Amino acid sequence: MDLAQTDEQLWRAVVRGDGVAFAAIFDRHGDRVWRHAWRLMQHRQDTEDVVAAAFAEAWRRRAHVRIVDESVLPWLLVTTTNCARNARRSLRRNERLIAHIPLGPDAPDAADVAADRFERFDAGSAVAQAMRELSDTDARLVSLVMLEDVPLADAARAIGIGYGAAKTRIHRARQRLRGRLEAAGAAEEVSA
Repeated sequence: MDLAQTDEQLWRAVVRGDGVAFAAIFDRHGDRVWRHAWRLMQHRQDTEDVVAAAFAEAWRRRAHVRIVDESVLPWLLVTTTNCARNARRSLRRNERLIAHIPLGPDAPDAADVAADRFERFDAGSAVAQAMRELSDTDARLVSLVMLEDVPLADAARAIGIGYGAAKTRIHRARQRLRGRLEAAGAAEEVSA
């Protein structure tokens, strides 16, 4: 496999089922996808699960992956954001289920155990919490533009929205994030 090939060239081989080309894409972008997933999950095992899910989704939907400026990275980052959101929803569902399981008299309260797990999961970053409050489209856009430094026009194409809509959405998302982070900072100062 020629490492000088562009993502677009490699991806054409992936679409034909070439696992070596897919491995080259993973080698090229796996670390960046992992860092992005880490920012969203803040837990090693959850991050690894999200990265695996994102690349599994890339392989599964390989014929439908959108290449932006000869790179598959924007699509991978958006998919990673979606997988992280799905993983968090799954964690919350499991915690709610566990909280309702009856236990023996000397067992710890399941609600406390679930709350402890969620607190550890949630304590990673005020940014991650603020990101969870954005719409799916806004979270994808913020992830690409603000966390991954993808140009706004490229991010808009990767997500499938127009540049004007992306410009409006990123402006509003920044305002919401700023307000949420300022409120979180004030809450931390009050509790300190």
